Amino acid sequence: MRRKFLPKVFALLTAAAGSLAGSLHAQEIGPFAGYSTYGTPGLIDMPSALGRPDSELGFTSSHFVKQSRNTLSFQITPRLTGSFRYALLYDVRSAGGGAVNDFIFDRSFSLQYLLADEGVYRPAIAIGLNDFLGTGIYSSEYLVATKRVGQSLRFTGGIGWGRLGGVGGFDNPLGVISNHFSTRPGIGGAAAGKIQAGNWFRGDAALFGGVEWQATDKLTLLVEYSSDAYPSESPSAFQRKSPFNFGVKYQARPGVVIGAQYLYGAQFGAFVSLTFNPRKPPAYGGLDKAPPSVVPRQSQRFSQQTGDVDSRANGALARAGVRLHGLRVSGRTARIEIENETFGASAQAVGRTARALSGVLPPEVEVLEIVMVSSGIAGSQITLQRSDIEELEHELDNSWQSFTRAQISNAPPLQPRGARYPAFDWAVKPYLSPSLFDPDQPVRADLGLELSAKYEPAPGFVFSGILRQKAIGNLNQSTRPSTSVLPHVRSDFNIYEKQGNPALTELTGAYYFTPSAQTYGRVTAGYLEPMFGGVSAELLWKPVNSRFALGAEISVVRQRDFDQLFGFRDYGVTTGHISAYWDMGKGYHSQLDVGRYLAGDWGATFALDREFKNGWKVGGFVTLTNVSFSDFGEGSFDKGLRFTVPIDWLSGNPTQDKFTTVIRPVTRDGGAKLNVSGRLYEKVRPMHEQGLRDSWGRFWR
Repeated sequence: MRRKFLPKVFALLTAAAGSLAGSLHAQEIGPFAGYSTYGTPGLIDMPSALGRPDSELGFTSSHFVKQSRNTLSFQITPRLTGSFRYALLYDVRSAGGGAVNDFIFDRSFSLQYLLADEGVYRPAIAIGLNDFLGTGIYSSEYLVATKRVGQSLRFTGGIGWGRLGGVGGFDNPLGVISNHFSTRPGIGGAAAGKIQAGNWFRGDAALFGGVEWQATDKLTLLVEYSSDAYPSESPSAFQRKSPFNFGVKYQARPGVVIGAQYLYGAQFGAFVSLTFNPRKPPAYGGLDKAPPSVVPRQSQRFSQQTGDVDSRANGALARAGVRLHGLRVSGRTARIEIENETFGASAQAVGRTARALSGVLPPEVEVLEIVMVSSGIAGSQITLQRSDIEELEHELDNSWQSFTRAQISNAPPLQPRGARYPAFDWAVKPYLSPSLFDPDQPVRADLGLELSAKYEPAPGFVFSGILRQKAIGNLNQSTRPSTSVLPHVRSDFNIYEKQGNPALTELTGAYYFTPSAQTYGRVTAGYLEPMFGGVSAELLWKPVNSRFALGAEISVVRQRDFDQLFGFRDYGVTTGHISAYWDMGKGYHSQLDVGRYLAGDWGATFALDREFKNGWKVGGFVTLTNVSFSDFGEGSFDKGLRFTVPIDWLSGNPTQDKFTTVIRPVTRDGGAKLNVSGRLYEKVRPMHEQGLRDSWGRFWR
């Protein structure tokens, strides 16, 4: 039954808060009182209008009675927060109603956007969507305002729809705009997993609110009035005797908050949140060796040198962590081809090259043409004046000045030194292969050893392989059968995990080339990835000073045997995409792929990533193809989150190794792409102007 009045207690609370806040300046309350039990910015169970620090990653886990919620949140922009939630619910109905399930693993996404910052008289205002892409159990929308009063109090009040419109509900005020907002369709069945924009802000509305008291620097007490009626939970799982919740949060250490709640007059709960910021590494400054000092040409050191310039340069660069690919000295100009196989920042390799060669090159050399090389292809040429290097080494703003004086252009054809090829490198290191938020098991992972090898007989030719041996893990314990009506290009992943030990995950030969100054090419053949082998060809157009790039890839592949050794199965397919890349600035990168996928379906994938200057990358993707939602199966279409963590961010030691993982709510066959190592855009982009600009702060490191 709908009500025509507002809860008087809430109205009085909101009016009092507004009156007190009118003449007070906005101040930020402690950073530890930020997440709700849903893992989004909020109080206890209710949201609040709080943006987290830009780029913060937060993990929250909360539990009460028969519900456990685990949420990963990311502050995508200073105003936009995105959250992925994985919940275990017992004795609950699905969003479409019906019989009570013994338990459900529920996956959902949430977004909150900060419309206005808190001001002297104005509260912070935010709008949010909960479970807009999931089963719909938590589906709701809200508009909320938050204002600090004095040094220790913060008030929140808001209006909610959907699940947040269930207690003290009244006619939707948006009904004055259109009758469309008066009723709210249900969610469930085939609709689960799809964006239900037609439901947003529809149906009855209700008010919610709360108060936070920062008792000490580490302790916060909270009370809230909740409008969540818990409509999907059965009485045996949840009893709601009161709309009021009480909570306490304690900052155990920076980035770690624990809490407890008394919920709805009947339940006790526990809460923990872990937060960190990718922009703030554990080891500030890094643990890499100090760079070589710049040697001014008037130094007497030049008269004491022995041996030819080439061998001295090779030794100096090796000590600086850079591989010499080629060196030509002609009059006042030295052309140095280098390969950065050590540093995450391309500009750091350029800076170390200039420093190291300042004491090696003849005094008459003034112009340094440093060519960045990767897999035998030249990415760019950075032209520096040697006198600038000598002048700016100890200037306070030397990074910016050196960048403005540098010239970045397309690289001429390579001229490798005779001793560079052939080359062979190998390594043995541990590997971690996680599987998160599986529909049957939240966390699975394998840990083992990985043997990798690379052989380069000539410029552009790269032969490589990876062999893995699992030591411990439970990825092979998945018993979830594939019921897909599509070719099983990904959904038999658990069979690959069971039979592939040891596993030859990659064994390829690749040829990289440059058809023109702005075009790059790749042809790769062999066992391309754990599940497919064949031939893949790619072309990329990417001007050195452009934020845009276009690419095309076509691959003829066949499915590999489950043991991931040398055999093949019967299924084969031709797959490929036309790709558009856009460096949007401020670390945001977008990519659109249009083409044919491994299961033979046609469609497009859009991806958006935020990349930090230290190599961290956080992003998401969504794929829509001509496979119907029902044929795709659970999840309706392919989507997910992806994370890249540079190992040097953790260790402080220079390395290009990275840990990358993809979180998919469910692994299905529709929209599945081939995974080929060495794709051109990510290989070329760090060597171009914008990639160098982004990392130039480490030029003098």
